[in-house]
Amino acid sequence: MRINVPSTRIAKAWWIKPFLPLFDAFPVDPTNPMAAKAMVKAVRESRTLVIFPEGRITVTGALMKVFDGPGMVADKADAPIIPVRIDGAQYTPFSRLRGKVRLRSFPKIRLTVLPPRRFAIEGEMTARARARRAIAGRRLYDEMSAMIFATSNRDETLFQALLEARHIHGGKAAVVEDVKCEPMSYDRLVVGSLALGKPLAAVTRQGEAVGVLLPNVSAVVATFFALQAHGRVPAMLNYTAGLTNLKAACTAAKVRTIVTARAFVTQAKLGDIVAALAEEGITILWLEDIGAAIGMGAKLRALIAGRFAGRSHKRLQIAPDAPAVILFTSGSEGLPKGVVLTHRNLLSNCRQLAARIDFNTADTVLNALPVFHSFGLTGGTLLPILHGVKTLLYPSPLHYRIVPALAYDSNATILFGTDTFLSGYARMAHNYDFYSLRYIFAGAERVRDETRKAYAEKFGLRLLEGYGATEAGPVIAVNTPMHFRAGTVGRLLPGIEPKLDDVPGITDGGRLSIRGPNIMAGYMKADAPGVLQPPEEGWHDTGDIVTIDAEGFVTIRGRAKRFAKIGGEMISLPAVEGYASALWPDAEHAVVTRPDVRKGEQLVLFTTRKGAKASELQSWGRSNGITELAIPRDIREVDALPVLGTGKLD
Repeated sequence: MRINVPSTRIAKAWWIKPFLPLFDAFPVDPTNPMAAKAMVKAVRESRTLVIFPEGRITVTGALMKVFDGPGMVADKADAPIIPVRIDGAQYTPFSRLRGKVRLRSFPKIRLTVLPPRRFAIEGEMTARARARRAIAGRRLYDEMSAMIFATSNRDETLFQALLEARHIHGGKAAVVEDVKCEPMSYDRLVVGSLALGKPLAAVTRQGEAVGVLLPNVSAVVATFFALQAHGRVPAMLNYTAGLTNLKAACTAAKVRTIVTARAFVTQAKLGDIVAALAEEGITILWLEDIGAAIGMGAKLRALIAGRFAGRSHKRLQIAPDAPAVILFTSGSEGLPKGVVLTHRNLLSNCRQLAARIDFNTADTVLNALPVFHSFGLTGGTLLPILHGVKTLLYPSPLHYRIVPALAYDSNATILFGTDTFLSGYARMAHNYDFYSLRYIFAGAERVRDETRKAYAEKFGLRLLEGYGATEAGPVIAVNTPMHFRAGTVGRLLPGIEPKLDDVPGITDGGRLSIRGPNIMAGYMKADAPGVLQPPEEGWHDTGDIVTIDAEGFVTIRGRAKRFAKIGGEMISLPAVEGYASALWPDAEHAVVTRPDVRKGEQLVLFTTRKGAKASELQSWGRSNGITELAIPRDIREVDALPVLGTGKLD
């Protein structure tokens, strides 16, 4: 006999009551432990049990709280679990998402049934009941989020995903806006991409890497999707990197054409750099010239083509595993390398995030992180656009007064940033500027305790710190409102397989390698232009020393390269910087090493703290039980520390 398990409130609904006599119904009731025991008994009697572990119909469009009870049922009954996903019902008139998604009378509903699997909790059966219930609930949540990711569509190109988003959310839905305050709808974005893409395709080949040298404005999104629509690969160039790094990037990816704008080049004072790139034989295409050449006839043809964009794009026969974009490493540890990400890589990372975090069309993303950075491209641009969320682009994260004011003016609900930028906003923002924010995601560098404290005390917000790498599309792990632990970078996203390798001299943690559908196709380097160098057996070595606790939270101990061996002991340089920050929280600090005849290496602290003395730091270290080997004796004052365009320390 089939047993249906609705929530208590749903079980009392007038339109449900007539059907309840047809089943043995057990409402998911956290106040009634006997219901769970009855469910376990039913399963042990070989009866089929259908459970809705959330205990209610979603009002967010994403996975909500999972009760521990259903997890305990699966554990105690020792029965196979068959995950089932119902997708599309959220768009019906019966949905609880009115005002958050576009409802329609007969949406396509897809029912996905995954293979059965066993549910077993590691550890002794004698573990404390409360702890065991928590483990069961967490395991069930992980199974469900993994199911959501596994059943999401990743077998398409980015342009096809854009067309799918247009179909779901409606062509008139505003999805991109910049400082000009001219919202761009899905229809306008698709038609604009087709109109702009035609002249770009005329001077390039399918599969060719085309450089994009533009700031965070609507035009960069249109250019990105114009290249996607015609099978070209955008190579997002870092305009803050300098001529040497830009040349190396263009060489590595075999970029022979760059799309930019005169207004931007003039304002950013990039004229000499662009001229030098042109002297290298690179063709510079100006958006102003392309736009002026698009006549009324071309616009009308693009308008008509927009209705059949899916068919024309499909004729290009672009595989999901084909390159979709080339990003470049920061160059903080040498010449930048080209990171080739496929359509499947980027869509996988977007779907991984969507499986863990709830957002919907009622949200507005404020993205001041540059789109040449993977965090700004995937998190701040592609993720919202492909999920019906409007994104507001701002060209510079360094405008510490303007960005908070823009968040207030636009009623932004989601903000992306790095610790450097977020601490700047906290200093300059009015206490009410961030009143509408639901989430602030921080990545690219470690979030300091001072920054976390500032947001909690001044704005009543907690920072959701994450961890990523360009090679991973970029997000690897992230704290969420449901699973949060300060000081960690959250839990690994579904579909990512970790591996920790031992490092001599380091007892706390291991060197992290990861494998998953979001891991890059490979590198392109300046010494072998255009040659794809894939990760060995799909594993990407992050170069980070991390620990992963029993609940799956990841803590970054430092870069493998950022450990010093002093007197036979391994010392984490980020940890030393943390000691300096604890003593002098209002200053910035960076630690490097230099050779030492007696101890192998010696620590050198660069700080913006005026009058910083080694004796003060040594005294603080003694009172806090820090080994003397981890306290720098050589302290040098500087006016400012050098940072990259993403805010990361150079």
